[in-house]
Amino acid sequence: MKIKLLMCMILVVFAIGITFSIIIINNKDISKVDLVAINDVVKTVEKNWGQVSEETFYNSDIKQPFSIIDHLENVIYQTPGNHFNNIYDAIENRDTFIDLKQNNEIVGKIIIRNNEQELIDQMKRELVISVSFIFGLLAIFSIFYLYYINRTLLKPFQQLQYFAVNVARGNLEMPLKMDANNYFGAFTESFDLLRDELDASRQREYESNRSKKELVATLSHDIKTPVASIKAVSELMLMQVKDDKVIKQVNTIYSKADQIDLLVTDMFHATLEELQQLKLTVSEESSEVLVDMIENVNYDHQIVYDSIPHCIILTDPLRMQQVLDNIISNSYKYAGTKVTIKSEIKHGYLELYIIDFGSGIEEEELPLLFNKYYRGKNVGGKNGSGLGLYISKYFMENMYGQISCYNRKDGFTVVLKIMLA
Repeated sequence: MKIKLLMCMILVVFAIGITFSIIIINNKDISKVDLVAINDVVKTVEKNWGQVSEETFYNSDIKQPFSIIDHLENVIYQTPGNHFNNIYDAIENRDTFIDLKQNNEIVGKIIIRNNEQELIDQMKRELVISVSFIFGLLAIFSIFYLYYINRTLLKPFQQLQYFAVNVARGNLEMPLKMDANNYFGAFTESFDLLRDELDASRQREYESNRSKKELVATLSHDIKTPVASIKAVSELMLMQVKDDKVIKQVNTIYSKADQIDLLVTDMFHATLEELQQLKLTVSEESSEVLVDMIENVNYDHQIVYDSIPHCIILTDPLRMQQVLDNIISNSYKYAGTKVTIKSEIKHGYLELYIIDFGSGIEEEELPLLFNKYYRGKNVGGKNGSGLGLYISKYFMENMYGQISCYNRKDGFTVVLKIMLA
């Protein structure tokens, strides 16, 4: 309603201004020449030529200003307020000239002043004052209108912007403060309800995550007990058996139990801290360690690999073993085929291509594979947490390397780029 009132007031000011201008123009009538009065003046002057004075025109009815000059352009008489300069100025002003005669000789002239230009100039001045006054009022109304728009429309939007920034930064404790009479009452109230719901949702998520971490921490602690038993039995068997084949198998059991023990320890700490707290110790290692790592996961001789180029790489053997375990176990689990590993030195990296011959994944899922807890559509009910590739990416990047993947027509490939020392 206030906006309508302001618009009505502006229209009223316009109407008043136009009306006032029309009145000014209509009141400025240009007076017509009174021929009878002028004729009387001419006769009076000719009759009293040489003795013309103010008393001569005491009973005259003429209203136009006039001047009387002789044949030498000397002013003999002129009405008050009238200032004759010369014939040329009078002609330029469109004054009326009437000859004065004595004995049929022209002895002077009466010049009737044309005041049309004076009236026009006066009209212009009054119109300028009127228009300036109108625009001044409009300017005042416009200022008040802009202030009103800023207070009722722009300022609430600025508050919404500030509120949105706080929400984006996770600051959900600051409410959205708005005047009771603002135009966006229900709209802004919805935003505040959204903030409350986000805050409640975040609290629920925090409680849920804490419960999960506590559960994982408890299970991790409990898992360490049977793993310790497996290690102890393996050590006992190593001291008793003599067959080289059995010794190798028992050694594999022991090394895997030890690896599980380390992984469970990491998992226990990761539930109490962020994943980024998992420690890596990068050192210079011979590329031959990769052969041992591959053999550690080559249980059923399902891995075919070429000889790895001899070089010195920057890696953490423990974390690199985890990376290879994660990738190859995924190939066993989801592809169910043999795995081929190829390698080459390229652009300062030793690159490992871990190739399976399964169905791969959908192209739109490729950018998501390394996200935390993400599992592809091809999981097919198989167990998993969605952390394997996420952890592998974290380890590779912190060992100055890279990890990527792509589909082939006949399978799926994961590429590990290990930096050369």
